[in-house]
Amino acid sequence: MKLLHIDSSITGAASASRMLTQYVVEQIRRQNDKVQLEYLDLADNPPPYFSADSMGLRLGLDDASLNERQRAENRISEQLVSQFLEADTLVIGAPFYNFTIPSQLKSWLDRIAQAGRTFRYTANGPEGLAGDKTVYIVVSRGGVYSNSEQGQALEHQESYLRVMFGFMGVTNLHFIYAEGMAKAPEQRAAILDNAKASVSNLLEQAPA
Repeated sequence: MKLLHIDSSITGAASASRMLTQYVVEQIRRQNDKVQLEYLDLADNPPPYFSADSMGLRLGLDDASLNERQRAENRISEQLVSQFLEADTLVIGAPFYNFTIPSQLKSWLDRIAQAGRTFRYTANGPEGLAGDKTVYIVVSRGGVYSNSEQGQALEHQESYLRVMFGFMGVTNLHFIYAEGMAKAPEQRAAILDNAKASVSNLLEQAPA
């Protein structure tokens, strides 16, 4: 199994999502001692924001038609999309920043959403090409958004990730929630324990 572990939190050792993604990875490795692990820290090494120079690969231009900056941008995109496509399982930390995901994680998604690689257009509409994956996503939140219509209307974190991965054909998504930690900091330990328990339940149901 090739496992790609991605963190995007900017808060380092204080990050709940980083703690929980590490826990998920450790539990997966306990189930399968043949895991090949790769790690991306998007906060420490963020992909450059998508720009006009990043578009050559999507416009179908051959390498000879590009300038050096465009070639460099293409190399970044190619490395990230190839790494994503080669992974069997992904574990992603997606903290909640201003009602959505970190910009660093958005930049990664912009790079891997490539026509002909992770999706294609057909006469019947777009079709995802990367569906043979299992993705565990840790969503950490200071408030509580999952148990009310108002909260669900405000969050563009889980909803956005479901759309993006679904567009690429990835529907075997599992969300692990750690929310309410800023609202009730004295309950942080209990919130994290509950999240870890949900991880254990998910992995018990998953094939090794």
